[in-house]
Amino acid sequence: MARIGVPDNDVAQPPRSTRASHTGRSEEVVRPLTKQVQQVDRVIIRFAGDSGDGMQLTGDRFTQETASFGNDLSTLPNFPAEIRAPAGTLPGVSSFQIHFADHDILTPGDAPDVLVAMNPAALKANLGELKRGGIVIADADEFTKRNLTRVGYESNPLEDGSLDGYQVHVFNLTTMTVEAIKAALGPDQGGLSRKEATRAKNMYALGLVSWLYNRPTESTVSFLQARFARNPAIRDANIAAFKAGWNFGETAEAFAVSYQVKPAEMKAGLYRNISGNLALAYGLITAAQRAGLPMFLGSYPITPASDVLHELSKHKRFGVTTFQAEDEIAGVGAALGAAFGGALGVTTTSGPGLTLKSETIGLAVALELPLVICDIQRAGPSTGMPTKTEQADLLLAMYGRNGEAPVPIVAPRSPSDCFDTAIEAVRIALTYRTPVFLLSDGYLANGSEPWRIPDVADLPQIKVDFATEPNHETESGEQVFWPYKRDPETLARPWAVPGTPGLEHRIGGLEKADGHGNISYDPANHDLMVRTRQAKVDGIARTIPPVEVDDPGHDARVLVLGWGSTYGPIGAACRAVRELGIPVAQAHLRHLNPLPPDLGDVLKSYDRVLVPEMNLGQLAMLLRARYLVDVVSYNRVRGLPFTAAELTAAITEVVNSLDDSESPVEYTDKAGASASSNGHARSHIDAQKESPRP
Repeated sequence: MARIGVPDNDVAQPPRSTRASHTGRSEEVVRPLTKQVQQVDRVIIRFAGDSGDGMQLTGDRFTQETASFGNDLSTLPNFPAEIRAPAGTLPGVSSFQIHFADHDILTPGDAPDVLVAMNPAALKANLGELKRGGIVIADADEFTKRNLTRVGYESNPLEDGSLDGYQVHVFNLTTMTVEAIKAALGPDQGGLSRKEATRAKNMYALGLVSWLYNRPTESTVSFLQARFARNPAIRDANIAAFKAGWNFGETAEAFAVSYQVKPAEMKAGLYRNISGNLALAYGLITAAQRAGLPMFLGSYPITPASDVLHELSKHKRFGVTTFQAEDEIAGVGAALGAAFGGALGVTTTSGPGLTLKSETIGLAVALELPLVICDIQRAGPSTGMPTKTEQADLLLAMYGRNGEAPVPIVAPRSPSDCFDTAIEAVRIALTYRTPVFLLSDGYLANGSEPWRIPDVADLPQIKVDFATEPNHETESGEQVFWPYKRDPETLARPWAVPGTPGLEHRIGGLEKADGHGNISYDPANHDLMVRTRQAKVDGIARTIPPVEVDDPGHDARVLVLGWGSTYGPIGAACRAVRELGIPVAQAHLRHLNPLPPDLGDVLKSYDRVLVPEMNLGQLAMLLRARYLVDVVSYNRVRGLPFTAAELTAAITEVVNSLDDSESPVEYTDKAGASASSNGHARSHIDAQKESPRP
């Protein structure tokens, strides 16, 4: 099999380093007889540059081209928290990685095959992760002495031989972009300044890479025409740059080979590329429609959850009302008020906002009203790292309220799974009259993958029964409405829309008496209400399907258990371990409170249970307490998703440890944090400071 994204030795190759001037001539090249197309099964490309270089747009357009071609794909956007980070600096680097293949894939990939570096900072920040022998495409115009010095380069890496282990293609991308725009729009560049014209260099790079990997171009041209329809000069400049990049790849002598990744075999159906936040928004709308309810979103903008608010605001025709509140507390308060009024109440936030919403969520527990709280987790604590991912809000969702206030928790496993998980969250909230947490994270929210658009008829119908008449007869024979008279199966209390004749009632934060709902300070009643609310949440487990365990040979002794966005890296790692001839089982949890009813039996049927988490072992702690199973906890908290390679090593080590059952499993990650089966991480403070990339 060919190395991914890199030519075989028997294919005509360009030299180690080529340099093209703005005229398109290349130096130090060997002219191949013909341009060859090499088939590869998968490729990982990373676009990197300043946060103002349009790398996210470039990556998104390449993703859309790849999706329309039919490849399976997974993406990983990575960008600074600042709106305009310092130009030319390492903290200001923005990148977008896409992994696409002719077969099913689970992650954005560990190490890129191709790095498009728009400046020295982008090269330095990302070169350490590029595969040895991989392709570097660099803009020579940005490798000035000033820019090199700013990021600590003493010499130009494009010229000093430090990149000898890579295939390096150096072009004057900025100059070539300006010349292409002049050729298309005239000497005045359509009235654009040189600075404005250079902003189209990301489209030039996109065109070049699109040619290199035989991507379709029509969708990008159509996108640019629509995106900049109100500014013809910018529209035409970007289209000219994109086409010039494609033509340069086709005609220049710099590349002897282009690559092709065939479409993946997928189940028949209509597909589109979708991000986690978009899938979440669509899932909420769909669930509201299936329940026949209007939806109200009360939210305050916060990274990385804001895109859900942005998307839902576009869908008023589906009965969606969005309210951008003045703060997090007002947002959840309005959503809870909408639920009291008979709508599907939803609020979106991230970790810092979730802490502010806690009191109102506790009120929702006491009121027993349906409310969906979407927590798109990010790195914390406090403000933390707003654009980086983490899954450390599990215990906050479980216990982050005063008193005994149980709340169901669900978590999607992939960007497209956010759609189905949103529907499940709504089902639980409406059926059991309870607030529900949906724990997504920044990795899922911003990442994307192909999504098979479902047939609406195949989606679950969510039944909602509003109270319409009195439900209790007093000793005197009077028909009255009791707001806390429960459904015997679900323990849900009746949902009465305010204004319904004869159903007047009071609700509030003070403890209510069972049944009639008057304020009660009776100790026995409080104990009953606390236990009843807990029993209601516990009863949800009866509707949760059994744990699906992927154990192909039914002979594995180690189970790798995950939740949330760890699904992809865990799945890829398990595949890699099995290819080594090592049996290993995998299971993944969508429901975290309550847990699946058969989970305890599943855990106890394996000799070791490994739980990788992007926190310090929160699910592992819950499993130990609930099932008395001494799980092995593997934890990294870097603001980045796991790589398949590190999990492959961790799984292999746990399997190998079975030969010495008396010793606890222990291993040390690259950052120097030692983890063991007792769940405690022994931190080596000095070693935990990761050394800078080369």
